[in-house]
Amino acid sequence: MRIVVAGASGFLGQPLVSTLRSSGHEVVQLVRRPAADASERQWDPAEPIRLPEGTDAVVNLCGVGVSDRRWTDEYQALILSSRVVPTATLARAVAAQRVPILINASGVGYYGDTGDREVTELSPSGDDFLAGISRHWEQATSPAAAAGARVSLLRTGYPLHRDGGFLKAQLVPFKMGIGGRLGNGRQWVPWISLFDWLAATQFILDNDQVEGPVNMVGPAPVTNAQFTKAFGAELHRPTVMPIPKAALKILYGEFGNEAYRSLRAMPGALTAAGFPFRHRTVTQALHAALTDPIPA
Repeated sequence: MRIVVAGASGFLGQPLVSTLRSSGHEVVQLVRRPAADASERQWDPAEPIRLPEGTDAVVNLCGVGVSDRRWTDEYQALILSSRVVPTATLARAVAAQRVPILINASGVGYYGDTGDREVTELSPSGDDFLAGISRHWEQATSPAAAAGARVSLLRTGYPLHRDGGFLKAQLVPFKMGIGGRLGNGRQWVPWISLFDWLAATQFILDNDQVEGPVNMVGPAPVTNAQFTKAFGAELHRPTVMPIPKAALKILYGEFGNEAYRSLRAMPGALTAAGFPFRHRTVTQALHAALTDPIPA
């Protein structure tokens, strides 16, 4: 396949490009700087784009990190625009050029704080900030769907690997022996092995039956207390110091509250389609995250 990838420079984008190329696909990366060679195409996410001729699929992973900065009004606006604007641009291009597949990032935060209730792709959206972001994000793909493209929405949880994302931010305190559960630790953590995330994305590209929202989460959710215990065990470090909510609020502002949300998401669409999870437990995922290199 000839696959166009936007947001290819990030934690998920770089290994996905490597994985797709290793599988024999031709990948064209969209970049904002001048293109270095034929494997890149310069674009402005706010301007119409002409995709390369013969494009079979578009994978869009654009969006600034939700935990990269404090949630000022300006940064909250950027969290939204950095997702919705490029998605709308690419969805219109997919529609205009009749590209058959659009795989678009979204967030498992779509469901909001769900407590102990299990949620699948059929569950309703929440009513908090991240849920609203995910709704607008997904709605921006509508031109592609209306034109007949197969649109899959990757409602991603926390992909686990030591080199980025959720896990990298916790490595230093946990290695120092000062990591611990968040509050009472009863909130559910929607984790997924990075390697399963990569394999699942390729599985979705290859599987015409997978369409609409897809919860990109592992098959055995755990509470924060269970995750903390498993992480400490893998690092051979104690995890006896609970982290109070006030401390995260001081460090991260409004985002500190989000760390305490509970989301017991299940991978309904992947399970129904027969996706073979490589890391079915958080212990397996953490071991791989700490020992196996990201595809390069």
